Amino acid sequence: MAGLTTGGPNVDVSLLYEINGLARRAPDWIDRAVSVIGDYGVPLALVLLVLWCWRGVRRQEEASAAESFAALVWAPLAAGIALLVNVPLRGLVGRPRPYLQHEGLEVVGGRSGHGFDGSAFSFVSDHATLAMALGVGIFIANRRLGLVGVGLALLEGLCRVYMGVHYPTDVVGGLALGTAVVLVPAPLAMAVLGPVVRVLRGRGRGAVVARPVLGAGVEAGAGEKDLAA
Repeated sequence: MAGLTTGGPNVDVSLLYEINGLARRAPDWIDRAVSVIGDYGVPLALVLLVLWCWRGVRRQEEASAAESFAALVWAPLAAGIALLVNVPLRGLVGRPRPYLQHEGLEVVGGRSGHGFDGSAFSFVSDHATLAMALGVGIFIANRRLGLVGVGLALLEGLCRVYMGVHYPTDVVGGLALGTAVVLVPAPLAMAVLGPVVRVLRGRGRGAVVARPVLGAGVEAGAGEKDLAA
């Protein structure tokens, strides 16, 4: 705890300077691209990945589809829970952002507005937490797309260190927190959400089937009237 509060272990700081040093040598357009990707690009890509996975699950068999839908519902819920858990955790650890403690860092994207809550504390990274929670949630529903999601979460963590707004251990902590909040309560979450999803899907199918049946009845009635005339 003391190591985190006073700026992190030496290896942590050394890795920070190594990765962030790339920003100093890179063209401005690369820094701008990394800033956009790290702040907005990866979270947006993960949301689109959830929607794409949802579309694919609709073509699965009934038994597996219900579990996959439940996992996709759980993913954003768990991500939100993880972010809420991180709020008191940041205050408890109280680790300032690296650019507040170390000279010579290239802060990509400015020194304000980092983090979803604008916190001046860096442990753990909420961007990494959110990204990994969504990635692991997608993995439960679809392993192939889930690997893409986990890869995006790792990219998110790398971007945050490159930008100089997080230590590497901030990212590792965020990845671990996001994973734990999804997986540890997953059996209970699936047990609760699974039946709910099955009921909702059953009602949806019933409404779709009822419309053609009602339509056929109306057409049949019209046909009988024409014959009577």
